[in-house]
Formats: sequence, structure tokens, C-alpha cells
Amino acid sequence: MEPKKPYYAVIFTSITKEDNKEYSEMAHQMESLAKKRTGFLGFESARDQMGISVSYWDSLEAIADWKAQTDHLFAQKKGREEWYKWYKVRICLVEREYEFGNG
Repeated sequence: MEPKKPYYAVIFTSITKEDNKEYSEMAHQMESLAKKRTGFLGFESARDQMGISVSYWDSLEAIADWKAQTDHLFAQKKGREEWYKWYKVRICLVEREYEFGNG
């Protein structure tokens, strides 16, 4: 089922200090927790030299609630102190989308 538009995308781009197991485990935990939150619509992620994670939400309130969630606050603090060289967060309103699939 496709989310009803418009909805919001939180785009998190980052460069980590080093690839470490603890970071990967925390990222998976945060994804699992986010999926249980009211207003969560989906998640996509890719990592090579720069990580790009996009979570989709039905409202700005749902995004604010996720940002303030206790375990997420802990992960944010660990990220700033231990894992990230740099990151940027963008919150965007998705009004339109399209895709291509060959198969």
C-alpha cells in the first residue's frame, strides 16, 4: 500500500568515523523501533562512503515524537560522541513520486 500524499521524508546523510559493529547494531535497533512508532510509513537506506537513510512519516508531529523517543535520544548522543564525522538531517514534504521497475 502506498502512503497517502502528501507525507514527510526525513533524509539523514552521514559519514562515520569508522565502520564498527556497535554502530550497525544500533542502526538496526533504531530501524526496528521506528517501525513500531505511530505515523511511521517506511524506511530506505544505503551505505558506501556516505550513508543515506530515509524514513517516511505521516506528520511533523510523528517525526518530533520519534526524535524525542528515549532510545533514539541515546543513539543520537552516541552518534555525535563516537560514530559520526559529519551528518545532516533534512525534513521534506513529499507531494509527488514516481518510480521505474524493469521486472
